[in-house]
Amino acid sequence: MPFDCQSRISKRVQEIPPSPIRRFFGLVESMPDAISLSIGEPDYVTPWRVREAGIFSVEKGYTQYTHNRGIIELRREIAAYLARRFSVEYDPESEILVTVGVSEGVDLVMRTLVNDGDKVVIPQPAYVAYPPTVTLAGGVPVCVDTYEEDRFQLTAERFDRAVVESGATLALISYPNNPTGAILPRERQEELAEVVRRRDLLLISDEVYIELTYGQTPVSFASLPGMRERTVLLSGFSKAFAMTGWRLGYVAAPADIIEAMNKVHQYTCMCAPHLAQRAAVEALQRGLSDVEHMRDDYNQRRRVIVNRLRDMGLPCFEPEGAFYAFPSIAGTGLTSIEFAERLLTEQRVAVVHGSAFGECGEGFIRCCYATSMPKIEEAMIRMRQFLETL
Repeated sequence: MPFDCQSRISKRVQEIPPSPIRRFFGLVESMPDAISLSIGEPDYVTPWRVREAGIFSVEKGYTQYTHNRGIIELRREIAAYLARRFSVEYDPESEILVTVGVSEGVDLVMRTLVNDGDKVVIPQPAYVAYPPTVTLAGGVPVCVDTYEEDRFQLTAERFDRAVVESGATLALISYPNNPTGAILPRERQEELAEVVRRRDLLLISDEVYIELTYGQTPVSFASLPGMRERTVLLSGFSKAFAMTGWRLGYVAAPADIIEAMNKVHQYTCMCAPHLAQRAAVEALQRGLSDVEHMRDDYNQRRRVIVNRLRDMGLPCFEPEGAFYAFPSIAGTGLTSIEFAERLLTEQRVAVVHGSAFGECGEGFIRCCYATSMPKIEEAMIRMRQFLETL
């Protein structure tokens, strides 16, 4: 009788679905003629000055483990950047932890702060990993829908109601938002912050896209009155600095939380890659001009893709941050997954179905415009041809 491996797999792992984004990524890899608007990855190569710093670090022999929390040079640069850019100050010795991408930061914060049965409020549409990381930590995701008529912004009324009805003590918010491209203006952030203070919550704020906003000055939740001690700030280098493969993020939070998170980090990842940390020092010291250039280019692509989608009859919310468009395909009569699968097989264009980001994402698709303008233009031609066949 063969051994039943399936029965030995954790029920929590069995119950969470595989990443729908990675599924499409795998399909695209098998289609060399496909154009991918599916993966949230800049088409830019990491700026040369940053790559050179990484190369030089290897030449200098920086190939060992680092301090669990990250090299002090990088933690100091992160602290200086947050103070200079967002007017929020952290002690680099005790309040900053360097992680293996923001993804590890999300996992660490859940495993550190969530007890069995704890409720965590998550506005949706949202990044696909948020609810599963809550579940894997033994918590219960409390998903709150946001709507295009509200510019996909979480309202204080819906937030407060979800907290009261669920008894949640934690909330995970991410703006600029993946997949919608929505941002939260300061006044809306202040309304949510008032709920956090009044309901005695702890807020996890994923700000990995904060440098990619168009036309508005970004605001970090931790900089609002009374929020620094109630906020766990997650961010990193993948998106704005085009450093996805370097796998480098960070957490800034009160010292007690960082110390607790570092316990888990010590036993799982040990430390972030040494050469990536050395490269990130260069990115923060001299790489913000590169970020500005890439942001300006994304802004041009944003205008093009939104206009093309609207011209072909797909209503499209205007994204104000990140690098995603989230058009409605409800008028086609197809579900979002039917639309995405047929578009890929019939026209070799990969997008992500909106329902991957929560039930309220049904009727939408996510199109990443962090790819070259010629590919965007060709993808829009193919999508129009697909729509004409429906």
